[in-house]
Amino acid sequence: MKTPIIDSNSSYSFADYFKLSSYIEEILNEFGYSLERCEYQLPQSRQQLDRLQDLKDRLRENLPLLNLNNETVRREFLIAPVLMDLAHYVRPKIRVEFPLMLNEQLKGNLDYYLEAQGQVLIIEAKNADLESGFAQLAVELIALDKWCETIEPCLYGAVSTGNIWQFAILHRKEQGITQDLNLFRVPADLEELLRILIAILSQHHLEGAGDGKIVADLMRDQD
Repeated sequence: MKTPIIDSNSSYSFADYFKLSSYIEEILNEFGYSLERCEYQLPQSRQQLDRLQDLKDRLRENLPLLNLNNETVRREFLIAPVLMDLAHYVRPKIRVEFPLMLNEQLKGNLDYYLEAQGQVLIIEAKNADLESGFAQLAVELIALDKWCETIEPCLYGAVSTGNIWQFAILHRKEQGITQDLNLFRVPADLEELLRILIAILSQHHLEGAGDGKIVADLMRDQD
């Protein structure tokens, strides 16, 4: 019999899943969820971004001055400015270090919890190691799925090192999580990133979205 990765008699915070050496698929399977990796066509807003150039200029001016070895620096000087401009366009509720507890295996603080027009987005900030950060984000999305009362068919999350962002999509009916293989760089891909964030938190965020998945699960094809 396969030894469980998660000890049902032990307590785990969300941050503990960042430290596990197990594959993401194995961790998610413990909760009854599957993982798919593909290039995913996320929805994008078409609205005018009247502050985009100013934000780009500020980030480009500040980046050479920052010590990116520090996670707090990344959160305050790279992620927070993007969220503040996002607030200009969508007016979401933004909760920092949002506490969420389902049970002893699903508990901890979400770095950022955003809600607008019935749409929810969580963001996990990391200093480095995007893959392990994605594992933590995926578990947070599972907890959110069990806690959130919204009827939306998908929940969205992002893991960010400040200068790189990666998205996750939890499909609630299928109990599956998609890891978008696309990476969005800041400030180079800032416009695309902002349009995605705005669309996710907008009531009509599916308008103009494509078929979602545009490349089959690469990892599964390699098996």
